[in-house]
Amino acid sequence: MRRRVGIVGFGHLGQYLAAELQRRTDEVELVFVWSRGRVQGLPQHLVLEDLAHAASRRPDLVVEVAHPAVARAHGEQLLRHSDLLLGSPTALAEPDTEARLRAAASRHALWVPCGALWGLHDIRALADRAQLAQLTVTMAKHPSALRLVDPDMRSRCEAAATRPVLLYDGPVRGLCPLAPNNVNSMAAAALAAHTLGFDGVRGRLLADPGLADFHTLEVELVGPSEPDGRTFKVHTVRRNPSDKGVVTASATYGAFLGSVLEAAKGRGPGLHFC
Repeated sequence: MRRRVGIVGFGHLGQYLAAELQRRTDEVELVFVWSRGRVQGLPQHLVLEDLAHAASRRPDLVVEVAHPAVARAHGEQLLRHSDLLLGSPTALAEPDTEARLRAAASRHALWVPCGALWGLHDIRALADRAQLAQLTVTMAKHPSALRLVDPDMRSRCEAAATRPVLLYDGPVRGLCPLAPNNVNSMAAAALAAHTLGFDGVRGRLLADPGLADFHTLEVELVGPSEPDGRTFKVHTVRRNPSDKGVVTASATYGAFLGSVLEAAKGRGPGLHFC
């Protein structure tokens, strides 16, 4: 049976998903698209004018790719009637929002996509075994690709004309509200590394003028140690092709589509990763 999917948000990623889902009619049926702005290029019957009426389209899964504020305001309502894939997991860095959405996921699934984060399921497995000691996620992008809320951080980013500038180094919880559109991968890491959480996972954000063609995501993990001091460590670097000024790099689109198709299969209530 085809699963019914709604999309909340119609920026570059939302438009890509809408086009791809309409091509995969044997797997899914796109039943609505909602956006804070105008929705153009879609049949009118797919445009949802009021997100409060999402349940009238009977979605099995709603995919949020709008903004953390939309997730905070409408997440509970959407979870009453369908599974929810949270494309803005930085919203969960706010303790009240995380508590509310986890509680609301008692009947339906709350999905968090892996996005650009390589090895998320391995991170979670170590956390499940209480063997995750440290986790650091470093993201570097061209200054023009960063959408920063904090004025001081914006000023330092604009000054990164000739060399990389470290904009933030600290708990992921503190970074999420400062760059909510850029650090969703870090939020996903903090959720997977549940024994460390948003306060225990270290996030580092760099503005690098040399990265005109790539975004990079570096993961450094420290696991269990042997009695003689030898320690399990993992260090990965993901280089994702991207045009200058683009928030979401090329390979992330395909990865996100894969997450949507996995979540559309359904899995029952609770928090899941895809």
